[in-house]
Amino acid sequence: MADLSTMRQEYTTRGLHRKDLNENPFAQFELWFNQAVEAKLIEPNALTLCTVGSDLKPSQRTVLMKRYDESGLVFFSNYASKKSKQIAQNPFVSVHFAWLGLERQLRIEGTIEEISKGESLKYFLSRSRGSKIGAWVSHQSEVITSRSILEEKFDQMRSKFANGEIPFPDKWGGYLIRPTLFEFWQGGKDRLHDRFEYNLEKNGIWKIQRLEP
Repeated sequence: MADLSTMRQEYTTRGLHRKDLNENPFAQFELWFNQAVEAKLIEPNALTLCTVGSDLKPSQRTVLMKRYDESGLVFFSNYASKKSKQIAQNPFVSVHFAWLGLERQLRIEGTIEEISKGESLKYFLSRSRGSKIGAWVSHQSEVITSRSILEEKFDQMRSKFANGEIPFPDKWGGYLIRPTLFEFWQGGKDRLHDRFEYNLEKNGIWKIQRLEP
């Protein structure tokens, strides 16, 4: 077994104080997200999505956030995928952004739902031609014996749609994550990290609390 006990990174670049937090977690999220973009971090919109189906076994994967506002975060997927099947069984999800270049993490919990077909179509039309074909080709999460089969299917679809627009696939579209909890984590010296949690209360007010590291 490899011993990684000496691998450690000291976090010293900044702290996080209650007085500096926006009362609105969406505004605080936008501030941190924009700073991740400005820092030129790789895929700052990449988030780890955790879903749990009826078998109570968690599953996670990285997806790309494509839109956000005060209603929540939007990403797109195949509606026949493993994640989609789990979402249909259990609408509660957790997501995680790792902005380690800024010594930051962000955890969000909430519920998830499909967006309208019109919204999904609007985004689909903005995708590259290759990405549109890819949405038709992949039976996401299904077993395949070789990459060559996938590439052959791609070539077949490319030929099929060669002389016109690529239609919108029925089994593809967007999801909206509606947050009920945000946790903003800022690395601190000597592992005394700063953690602040926003919880949505029944009256619609966000309660902010500092958590121990």
